[in-house]
Amino acid sequence: MSRAFVRESDDLPERPALARRAAPLPPGAPNYITPDGARRFREELERLAQVERPRLVAADDSESKRQLQKVNQRIDLLQQCFESAVVVSPPGEGSRVQFGATVTVREHSDGEACYRIVGVDEVDIDRGWVSWLSPIARALLNARLGERVRFKSPAGEQELEIVAISYE
Repeated sequence: MSRAFVRESDDLPERPALARRAAPLPPGAPNYITPDGARRFREELERLAQVERPRLVAADDSESKRQLQKVNQRIDLLQQCFESAVVVSPPGEGSRVQFGATVTVREHSDGEACYRIVGVDEVDIDRGWVSWLSPIARALLNARLGERVRFKSPAGEQELEIVAISYE
């Protein structure tokens, strides 16, 4: 086949998509982060910058170059996070739900569930970590132990009873 019918970009390694924040913040909203999240992100940033990046720069194959691109994007994302982060230390304990709280709720039909209210960059649905901007977190924030709260989910309106509040 003649080179006239092949794009030059077909010979280049595939570029990974540009990394983005998990959820954009509304204009003017602070980028809250828990002290634990700040520590974990700082450790990851140091590991990527001091260990992974130099190892990949030293390698000379195309796979390493693709990985280096991903590492550089993650480093940029973490640096952006730290530029705007506001570390919020949760209270030692309390009967009111605040940022950083792990809240156990009794759902009307499904039993109990646990949610931890964290910053937008820390969200991990598999662990039950929800953004402080999410509908469930908004419903839970400032509620007290034993209180029932309502929130709208994709499945419809739900009522939750707060059965435990703890802070790490």
